[in-house]
Amino acid sequence: MRSWSMTAFDTLPLKPELLASVQTLGYSTMTPIQTQSLPAMLEGRDVIAQAQTGSGKTAAFGLSLLQSLNVETIRLQALVLCPTRELADQVSKAIRKLAANIPNVKLLTLCGGMPLGPQLASLSHDPHIVVGTPGRVQEHLKRGSLHGGGIKVLVLDEADRMLDMGFSEAIDDIIGRIAKHHQTLLFSATYPDEIRAVSARVQRNPIEITIETSTETKPAIEQQFIDV
Repeated sequence: MRSWSMTAFDTLPLKPELLASVQTLGYSTMTPIQTQSLPAMLEGRDVIAQAQTGSGKTAAFGLSLLQSLNVETIRLQALVLCPTRELADQVSKAIRKLAANIPNVKLLTLCGGMPLGPQLASLSHDPHIVVGTPGRVQEHLKRGSLHGGGIKVLVLDEADRMLDMGFSEAIDDIIGRIAKHHQTLLFSATYPDEIRAVSARVQRNPIEITIETSTETKPAIEQQFIDV
């Protein structure tokens, strides 16, 4: 495990456009997952990180993939896989906010349960970034409507949930259809044997990071049930 004493975003070698977005969004200091993962990700290292939803992991891998993005190259360079359409939409919105100061970034959200036609129309020109669910991304790769040969960064977000939902074969198939040499970032709330097996198959000497969520750091969420 690697630890870092840095907490301010401007201590990182980020593009000025990304630092401006961070400031606009009101991010003053990095969360623990950002502090421990971002330096390694910016170095191009594979990372496997245990972190809960709400820990700041989306901003961490979002900043990393945007840092390596070459907007002038019109091809798919980053692929983020999420277990559900709702999470994919959330991740897409977060990355768009981080990319607000970088002109001409094309990001597409490709999820199952949505009409295929509009997605095919959007894919007539290659996007820079795709965020989607494994089944629909796999379908587009098989059809040839999505081209994975230029992918530099693959993110598996909430990987344990994707395995629980039966996406293991789809993920393996996707990885077999994209560029062989890419950075793989794997985020999971738990580290079951299946996650370690996936990491062993798809990652190269990854940096392992574990963020312990204490009771004090958990958000106070009040739930109400209303019978109508």
